[in-house]
Amino acid sequence: MVKLVLLRHGESEWNKENRFTGWTDVDLSERGVSEAHFAAELLKKDRYAFDLTFTSYLKRSIKTLWIVLEDLDMMWLPEFKSWRLNERHYGALQGLNKAETAKKFSEEQVNLWRRSYTVPPPSLTSDDPRNPAFEAKYKELDKNCIPLTESLKDTVERVIPYWEGTIIPLLKQNKKLLISAHGNSLRALVKYIDNISDDEIPHLNIPTGIPLVYEFDEEIKPLKHYYLADEETVRKAIEKVSSQLK
Repeated sequence: MVKLVLLRHGESEWNKENRFTGWTDVDLSERGVSEAHFAAELLKKDRYAFDLTFTSYLKRSIKTLWIVLEDLDMMWLPEFKSWRLNERHYGALQGLNKAETAKKFSEEQVNLWRRSYTVPPPSLTSDDPRNPAFEAKYKELDKNCIPLTESLKDTVERVIPYWEGTIIPLLKQNKKLLISAHGNSLRALVKYIDNISDDEIPHLNIPTGIPLVYEFDEEIKPLKHYYLADEETVRKAIEKVSSQLK
């Protein structure tokens, strides 16, 4: 049996303000830092250890990983970053308050942009200062790979090559891996692993700061998955995510 731990970063400053974040490089909130420490406590309690760690190019994900590794006294572990693990790009919605945007465009429309599998939010223009192409962290990336908006389907299409080309070969070597990433990059991964339908994936919510463990057979077929926190803690955290348009 092979185990993989997925961790959505702790609450960010824009999560706290209920704003669309996407590729905007927002820091952890004070609560987000606490959630990262809580994730480390859960992992420590069950004596988890890792061989390699993975994260995105965004500081809220990176810092969550660092806090966890420091608390586990494992900061020496190799850490690999990939833009493919970045959050879904929310286009022109980035920076807008979710509830206010729902009042302006209707909850139904914003929910379509936010949760539909195939419908992306309104796109940034190429000269918009929020375009990631202007950021130094993406200077080596082919400009054709840099999104101006993304649907979840688009996110799946950039995450899965990393899963198949990098993560699966390591799992087949029985490496113990920790991935610290984002709500939608992890939803993309979970959709693929569990073969969740396009119609069902909009209802999946992944809470911040609670480790999600997958167990696989030696062919990397999923056997089961579970959160390390108790059911009530997980339920409340999921409800918080699902109610963001209210």
